[in-house]
Amino acid sequence: MREQCVIVGAGHAGSQAAASLRQEGYDGQILLVSDERDLPYHKPPLSKGFLKSPDSPALVLRNADFYRDNAIEIVYGATVSEIDRQAKTVRLGDAKRLSYTQLVLATGSRPRLPALSGATLEGIVSLRTLADARRLNELLQGASQAVIVGGGYIGMELAHTLTALGRKVTVLEAAPRVLARSVAPEVSRHVHERSVAAGIEIVTGASVAVFEGVHGRVSQLRLEDGRVFAADLVILGIGAVPNVELAAAAGLAAENGAVVDDHMRTSDPAILAVGDCASFGHWQAGRRLRLESVQNATDQAKNAARTIAGRPSPYREVAWFWSDQGDMKLQTAGLALNADRRVITGSPETNAFAVYHFRRAELVAVDSVNRPADHMIARKLLAIGINPSEADVLAGPQRLKELLSQAPAVLEHS
Repeated sequence: MREQCVIVGAGHAGSQAAASLRQEGYDGQILLVSDERDLPYHKPPLSKGFLKSPDSPALVLRNADFYRDNAIEIVYGATVSEIDRQAKTVRLGDAKRLSYTQLVLATGSRPRLPALSGATLEGIVSLRTLADARRLNELLQGASQAVIVGGGYIGMELAHTLTALGRKVTVLEAAPRVLARSVAPEVSRHVHERSVAAGIEIVTGASVAVFEGVHGRVSQLRLEDGRVFAADLVILGIGAVPNVELAAAAGLAAENGAVVDDHMRTSDPAILAVGDCASFGHWQAGRRLRLESVQNATDQAKNAARTIAGRPSPYREVAWFWSDQGDMKLQTAGLALNADRRVITGSPETNAFAVYHFRRAELVAVDSVNRPADHMIARKLLAIGINPSEADVLAGPQRLKELLSQAPAVLEHS
């Protein structure tokens, strides 16, 4: 029987898994099951350029010819309702069954929705898919006051985009600072100040109690402390939930995602999981976690393809993230978990600086604002395991490049 790989989910991870399988020489059939009807597309522009130019086509990851030329069949508008591990089949929503020799779960995640009164009122949306972005564009036509619940990457990107489109924007963040889970306090403070200067109202420590409306459409939000904010458009950006129900129902180990080993295999070696839905042991963090980023989705998909092709290698990629907000390009390399010291280089006053996170003498992450050189160097330092001193960091990128050029000698004496 010819091998057949079924990939469930056609986002960044699923599309990359299909492409990488061919690049790795996999000659079996590949079925890419998508619950959407568009070609797989880039998601980051949905909160920025796509909203500014709604008539522009979505930026596809690969054109239709690529899938045709590489014999990758996309099954559009289909959801997988069940995995039969014994029969090695998946059942689609229309009851059709697909057989597999290898199955890749790239089911991603979905927006976290608040369990609050009024949360289903018209005019309350979240942004995850192209359909969401199209719906948001429709709502924007009649909206003047937008409230964004959540001051993470998506929330702050949308705040700048909508402000540039002439809308009055308020960001409500429950934590004491915006981007609290993503960047150093110094970066949060800079983003806050610069966003306020751009005309965005930011309220931290704000917990929404109820959404209120008129004739079925949202008109205001009420906080737990009683404050009220008018809104004819509300965008929810309070995190994401992994789509792990399919894996769990099939009896696969699940822990904040489908549990995978270093080669992206689940507790069933014929089934792999990648991207937002995968829970993996991170080499740097020293514990199991999930990462929601294009980089992680792409790199895990490549790793899974090598596993299926018979050339498994441990997943040891450096995590990195980015976010464009107004005139700020935020980039992070590594994970600042358990960091106990920070070194700042550059100048927030010039809107260009970087924060180097250390755990004792070990470099664990670097946040940067409009300092792409620091970001690229940081990724290399973390990948090789070079730990610069504070003096090295303060000396600037050229000194860090010298450390990289001396890598073998540096590592010998570290």
